[in-house]
Amino acid sequence: MIRTAYNRYAYHHSPFIRYLFSTSVSTDVESKNPKFDLESRIKSLCEKPNCQFVEATAVFDNALQSGLIPLPSTCVYFLDTLNKSREYNLAILAYNKMAHIGFLPNYRSLCILVNCFLHTQKPEFAFGVVGLVVKRGYTVNVFLLNLILRGLCQKGQVLKAVEVFREWGKNKGSPDVITYNTLINGLCKEKKFEKALELKVEMVEANCFPNVITYTMLMDGLCKYDKVDEAMILFNEMKQRGIDADVYVYSVLINVLCNSGKVEKGKELFQIMLNKGILPNVVIYSSLIHGLCKIGNCQEATALLNVMAEREIHPDIVTYNCLINGLFKDGRSKEAINVVRLMTAKGVRPSSVTYNVLIDGLCKEGLVSEAFEFLSKMTEAGNTPDVVTYNTLLGGLCNTGKVDDAKELLNKMIRGECNVEPDSRSFTMLIQGLCNVGGPKEAISFYQEMVKKGSPCNLATYNLIIGAYLKTRKVSKAMGLRQEMVDLGFRPNPFTYSIMINGLCQMNMVDRAKELLQEMKTYECTPTLYDYNPVLKSLCTGGDLEQVRSLLGEMKDANCELDVVSHNILIDGMVKAGNLQIAKVLLEDMVQRDLVPDIITFSTIINRYSKEGKLDEAKSLFGCMIACGIAPDAVVCDSLLKGFSARGEKDEVIALLHQMAAKGVVLDVQITSTVLECLFFNSDSPEFLELLPTFSSKASKETGISCEELLKKLHNSHNVLQVLDA
Repeated sequence: MIRTAYNRYAYHHSPFIRYLFSTSVSTDVESKNPKFDLESRIKSLCEKPNCQFVEATAVFDNALQSGLIPLPSTCVYFLDTLNKSREYNLAILAYNKMAHIGFLPNYRSLCILVNCFLHTQKPEFAFGVVGLVVKRGYTVNVFLLNLILRGLCQKGQVLKAVEVFREWGKNKGSPDVITYNTLINGLCKEKKFEKALELKVEMVEANCFPNVITYTMLMDGLCKYDKVDEAMILFNEMKQRGIDADVYVYSVLINVLCNSGKVEKGKELFQIMLNKGILPNVVIYSSLIHGLCKIGNCQEATALLNVMAEREIHPDIVTYNCLINGLFKDGRSKEAINVVRLMTAKGVRPSSVTYNVLIDGLCKEGLVSEAFEFLSKMTEAGNTPDVVTYNTLLGGLCNTGKVDDAKELLNKMIRGECNVEPDSRSFTMLIQGLCNVGGPKEAISFYQEMVKKGSPCNLATYNLIIGAYLKTRKVSKAMGLRQEMVDLGFRPNPFTYSIMINGLCQMNMVDRAKELLQEMKTYECTPTLYDYNPVLKSLCTGGDLEQVRSLLGEMKDANCELDVVSHNILIDGMVKAGNLQIAKVLLEDMVQRDLVPDIITFSTIINRYSKEGKLDEAKSLFGCMIACGIAPDAVVCDSLLKGFSARGEKDEVIALLHQMAAKGVVLDVQITSTVLECLFFNSDSPEFLELLPTFSSKASKETGISCEELLKKLHNSHNVLQVLDA
């Protein structure tokens, strides 16, 4: 391959080759003093702190034009300096000019030329020069091979590099550890980990043993793509081979372990490292602090910051940002702000990321005013807020119900007063806020205004407005917008369908919702319980049990397991259809599936049992509910009180009232009315009133009087009719 490349190169560039090798340097090259002066001038320009390569090239060109032939050592030095300084094009031009004045290339200068062609993305020329190396009688040794492989890998041509390596190996060349490391590094960067690991095995078979650099590159590559287990296998293998890990190896592994949530394993490695006498660096501490904050252990993370100070390891901006972010996520905003003050006192200037973390944390805690204060500090410190900063503030304002302020902020962005243009997320956040506070009509109105101004929309915007149209029962508008979205190239996502299916079901358009379930598959969206449950509820409400069975079969075929909500829908449907037996079977099915029934499950069946006078069954189920740790609500208690009172079971009424008081059941108007009815029917038993419990005081919105006050009056008067009249 190398010789073929040479022939092709020589065919197209024969004048260059001819000039390169047809002439020789005169024997008196080193006899004229001006040449030594030229060498000193070129070296002076190249060795300055700010190397002046353009000026050095001009001096070199002027010397050639004046007939002064530089010394070979000057030529090689100049080429080598340009190459090391990555001035590859200048080096190639200089080489070409040297060839024209008779410079005879040696092995070193040819290697430089190979490297320059590789770095100017001209590998075919580089192989041509390799052919010249062979023709001149030089050996293509491992040094030149490594040069070629490194150049190819750096340009992303790692497979070509492997091909060159294989061909060179056929000639019984002996690769060294640098050769293998170069290829392994290139393969890891291209995510070709299997080939990289195979090369490591091949390396051992060739009696060229991996070193710490080999393992580090492999582990680093695997860790960057979350292949933690494979990296740890290599780490153990390295230890078995007696290769000591350095601080960089530990930093790579500890970082990936902490990022993947395996903080305890990261801490174990950290301790092993300390036991070996290896001093941790700031990267390792930052990784541990980040990992501890991710799992909510901010106290230990803060303690590590103090340990760093004791060991005179100075935290950098990344360390502080990790801790500040973790403290905010843990709801410790005051401590987060104190860390900002600490870093400032230590001379570490907050970055834009720091301020964005601060503003985001404060907004999530509802401290929007404080967030705006830090926005001012951010600009005063010379950090420029970006669209992420302002979107965070928009979200904070909307989440705290300050939609008008959010509108004003967005308008400032539109007018250019914030020096940041709003993006589609900016508009979407405000629309979301309007949907939550102002209602769907106001959100639609803002969207229409936004479209007139040509403001950008994204998929989330369309999803929100489609939902708003459906909430206002404008089905045709919703469907039209959905088509517009598709025409503009936006692909409906599962959230789009969930919104549409739920909206249609709420309007009893269950057939259209079922069509969308089928349509989802054409867009490679798999229906989930969020899509099936609304349809199931509509069918159960309509009493269409045949279609319910059909839908359950479809869900089973789609491996979509029923959840608590699904069972509650079915139980409610069966209860309304008067089939309590099936409802009870469904409850048993939930238990068998390890699904925990909730208050809705029990309430639905208990209410029906009570209404049908099956109080023993209702009481038994009520006991199961309490045993499951589910606190009764007013609805369940109301139905049981009515049932017990109708049967004249005074003891059961008193017992239930005491249970309600103990569980903190809030007495609303409905249940208060029921309690009074119970008292009225038992008004001939004064001892009944004495046995009443004390409920927590909470005034009714409708009456303005708390149940506690009402019961106090009953205790004092012992006359239910008098209290009712009052």
